[in-house]
Amino acid sequence: MAILNRQNNPSRMSKIVLFLASMMLFLSAANAQNEGQYTHFMFNRLSYNPAYAGSSGNISLTALYRNQWLGLSLQAPTGVSEAGSTPTNILFSFDMPVSWLHGGIGLNFNSEKVGYHDNLNMALDYAFRIFWGPGNLAAAIEVDLYNYKFNTEYLRGSDDLDGDPTSSSSASSDPLVNSSATSDFLIDFSTGLYYQVPGLWYVSLSAKNLLGSKSESFNFHNVRTYYLMAGYEYRFPYNPSITLKPSMLVKTAEFSVFQADFACLVDYENIFWGGLGYRWGDSFNILAGVNFLKYMRVGVAYDLTTSKMGFGNGRSIGSAEFFLNGSFQINVPKRPPTVSRNTIHLY
Repeated sequence: MAILNRQNNPSRMSKIVLFLASMMLFLSAANAQNEGQYTHFMFNRLSYNPAYAGSSGNISLTALYRNQWLGLSLQAPTGVSEAGSTPTNILFSFDMPVSWLHGGIGLNFNSEKVGYHDNLNMALDYAFRIFWGPGNLAAAIEVDLYNYKFNTEYLRGSDDLDGDPTSSSSASSDPLVNSSATSDFLIDFSTGLYYQVPGLWYVSLSAKNLLGSKSESFNFHNVRTYYLMAGYEYRFPYNPSITLKPSMLVKTAEFSVFQADFACLVDYENIFWGGLGYRWGDSFNILAGVNFLKYMRVGVAYDLTTSKMGFGNGRSIGSAEFFLNGSFQINVPKRPPTVSRNTIHLY
């Protein structure tokens, strides 16, 4: 959450803004997509749907870094040394097919910093896959482990608004903050369906945080979040070295808040790609990347902020994202059958 520089009565104004920002942080924690927001969503399907685990047929390792709202001017309140962090996400994921499980397994690890929150999420996935029609269908279950940390020492509560703006009193009397708590641990579950025709199209439907686990310490709960994702590959018949790859992601928090991402990439001979995207009401996005060593892929993205967070003095100049993926197979040669021969001697 942002705290912007103001010219009029900065001490008092900064406290008012910080108080409002702290309330927004709690609302954000109660309504956020805990998996983070990524412009490379088409390369990061596992974090949105556990049923994707093992669908590529390869052992896949992915790393993503996102720094949102670059250049945003943050201002700490009087007597506080830290102004908080703009949204920053680091994601690591792993998945692979497991034939004897008739599907695949996956692991997601996501670190998120926003404001005075420092959250960790680990997700363990199992997907069961069957062949159906021209493609394959997977259903999955996911166990989500959340560790939430909230640094309350930097907050100023509502009791400060009517008092001395230079006061160093804390948010201890704010009913939304239990100042004795600094962290909490929650367990939740997610599920999903994933259908793909490899090399042609896919559609993904998932539901996150089915339990809506509640934190008594921080007075918020994980909101059930639903994701619909789809993508298509079109190879130009007169120039098969070029492939068009449109994709979309629609997400909603309990059908009260919606967000939609659209992107279209152009791939050249499975070596270079680039394209444009749009996040509804938030940003225009530019993506580019390259495949190398036959199994490595690296990409970058830049989001040009179109919301009120950008295009102003002290506001954001955009968001940056970096993506790295390694995908490979381990072929274990089958052992030839062992032949035993019994020799019977007749006398």
